[in-house]
Amino acid sequence: MCSDVADKVALAQQLSHDWQAGQLVVSPLALALSQHAGQPERPELVAPNQLARRRLRSRTGQAALIHAVAHIEFNAINLACDAVSRFQELPADYYADWIRVAAEEAKHFSLLQDRLHALDYTYGDFPAHNGLWALAQQTADDFVQRMALVPRVMEARGLDVTPGMIERFRQIGDTATADVLAVILQDEIGHVAIGTRWFQYACAERDLEPEAYYLHLLNTRFRHLIRGPLHTAARLEAGFSTYEIDQLNQLCTAGETRGDRTKAAAV
Repeated sequence: MCSDVADKVALAQQLSHDWQAGQLVVSPLALALSQHAGQPERPELVAPNQLARRRLRSRTGQAALIHAVAHIEFNAINLACDAVSRFQELPADYYADWIRVAAEEAKHFSLLQDRLHALDYTYGDFPAHNGLWALAQQTADDFVQRMALVPRVMEARGLDVTPGMIERFRQIGDTATADVLAVILQDEIGHVAIGTRWFQYACAERDLEPEAYYLHLLNTRFRHLIRGPLHTAARLEAGFSTYEIDQLNQLCTAGETRGDRTKAAAV
């Protein structure tokens, strides 16, 4: 619920420290969780289609793209902490996993904030959208859907697009940002793998077949939003099956076909 940026980062890291030091125990929480995590007054939150394209031809363009990733990482701190506190009476390993994720997302945010400062900007200087937290709100009452859709759709999308961002920053000579993104990519593979682990656990608890249920959710909720190319190696490392990736590629192809038809109709 903390709204101060620096305090939230510090608290996420302290949470991990206290857990590892054995100073915390797992027990049900007697607290009513809000649908709204603590957010700073800035950045201004707008609809995704109101955000300008982030071109790297200028210092401002570099900062805007770094800011966009930093905003995702900041929201990911909230998402991990929400996963810890919202879903109760789960194995201790579940809480260990998501406490670790919260601390690593705080580390990622700090690394990106440092890159913003190097360009004479800071977090909050550009508008951002709140799509990631909106999905958390939509899955607040459904553990299996939270594990399916936040780590294995939204965060997995990061696995696909980050290599391209790394290459773009290297091409303009910003190796420092490229190196930060490489660290984030490797950690995020682990985060998606954690999502896969607990999605499969939740499916077993509900007697659901994981691949079939995952694809059902994609087809009913994200059919028009799956885009390629996929980072197949990273997704396999994060626990996706070859069947899931084949099906995702088919959805990507179908989406490209629909897009081509739309363009043709517009012309």
